[in-house]
Amino acid sequence: MFAKALSSAVLGIDTYIVEVEAHLTGSQLPRFLTVGLPECAVKGSKKRVTAAIKNSGYKFPLKHVTINLAPADIRKEGSAFDLPIAIGILAATGEVKPDYLENILLLGELALDGTLRPIKGALPIAICA
Repeated sequence: MFAKALSSAVLGIDTYIVEVEAHLTGSQLPRFLTVGLPECAVKGSKKRVTAAIKNSGYKFPLKHVTINLAPADIRKEGSAFDLPIAIGILAATGEVKPDYLENILLLGELALDGTLRPIKGALPIAICA
C-alpha cells in the first residue's frame, strides 16, 4: 500500500515542497522507518504519529511502515512533518482518500492525543505556496 502527501519546509529564505511518501508492507515484522535525511525532531515523530493515530480513534497498521521525505538530499528538521506523515499512513491504509491529498500542503506537529500544535515557518510557506 502506498500514498503520498505534500508538505513544505523552509531552507534559508526559500521554501520548497516535500513529498511525504508512505509505503506499508505486511511481509515483514511491524516497524516504522523514516528516510530522506530526517533530523532528530523528525525521527521523534514516530512516537508522536503512532500515539496520535491511535488516540484519534484509528488503528495503527501492524505492518512495516516506510516514510520517505523527498527530496532526499536536503536535511529535514522540525516537527511540522507529523501531520503529513500521519495522513500519509492513514491514506495508505484506506482511511483517507488519496485524491483528497493531491492539491493541499499539510503542516503541523501532533500532540499525543492527536491535536495539532503550531509550527515554525508556517507564514513563509503560506506566502510562497
